[in-house]
Amino acid sequence: MSKAELIKDILKIELEMFKQVRAAAPSPCQENTDGFVLVRGAAFTNWSEQTLACYLQDLQAARQDGRNLMTEKYARMDNLIPCLNDNPLIDDIMAIEIEWEKEVRAKYPHVVGRPSQEGAEKEDGLAHFQNYLRSELETYSDDTLLSYYTDLMAAVGNSENLAEKTFAAIFRRRGFASLAEAEAYLARMEGR
Repeated sequence: MSKAELIKDILKIELEMFKQVRAAAPSPCQENTDGFVLVRGAAFTNWSEQTLACYLQDLQAARQDGRNLMTEKYARMDNLIPCLNDNPLIDDIMAIEIEWEKEVRAKYPHVVGRPSQEGAEKEDGLAHFQNYLRSELETYSDDTLLSYYTDLMAAVGNSENLAEKTFAAIFRRRGFASLAEAEAYLARMEGR
């Protein structure tokens, strides 16, 4: 199966699961399926075929068992269920991804962060990212975690920031030539 086919199959199952998540208040992002596919698909382009295949197996196994990994992720985010996976690789992955996220937020605050926020509110954005990331990682199998960690270590070895690459892919698909162009545009829009 090609990388594009793996991503397509993953997005199909994820979207199916995402639409079934029930929350106390309806989420506007559940109505924006194009945005969901854009953001998730952009992230998956940075994954190796091996990691994509592992994660697709996770999704297929969960579906076969009647589990919804998206429901589990959001339940973990709200602390409604106990830890799903305490694999120590989760902390290692988070350390890498949090540094990448901080770098991108500092470099492109209009693209990633909300520049109007100051102090604790801005830190809450990072805390939300950390909670989301940990909750998602806990839904991955140990095989997927190991393969994903291997992908991240390869990126670190190549001095790549996969968070930046993901945002660049998202904004390219939105018509911008680069993140710098998107940053300048969003800064002008905020200044109006």
